[in-house]
Amino acid sequence: MHYGARILAPGVHSWTPRSEPNMRTLLSNFVKDEQGQDLIEYTLLLAFVCLASAALFISAGGSVGGIWSATNSRLAAANTSAS
Repeated sequence: MHYGARILAPGVHSWTPRSEPNMRTLLSNFVKDEQGQDLIEYTLLLAFVCLASAALFISAGGSVGGIWSATNSRLAAANTSAS
C-alpha cells in the first residue's frame, strides 16, 4: 500500500505506517459519520414536496376541468342568446 511522502515531525526519527482498519471499524465509522446528512435530508424534503405537488395537481385536474366545462357551456349559451 502506498502511504505517500514520509514527512516526519520535528523530533521524530522513525516512520511507522498506520494499521489497516478492519470491516467492523469501517462500518462503525460509516454509521457515526454525519457528513452529507443535510444533503440527504434536503433531498428527501424536496422529494416529498414534489410528490405532494403532483398529488395536488392530479386531484385538482378534475375540478379545473369541471370549471372549464361549465364556463364553456355558459359562454356558448350567452353567445346563442346574444345572436
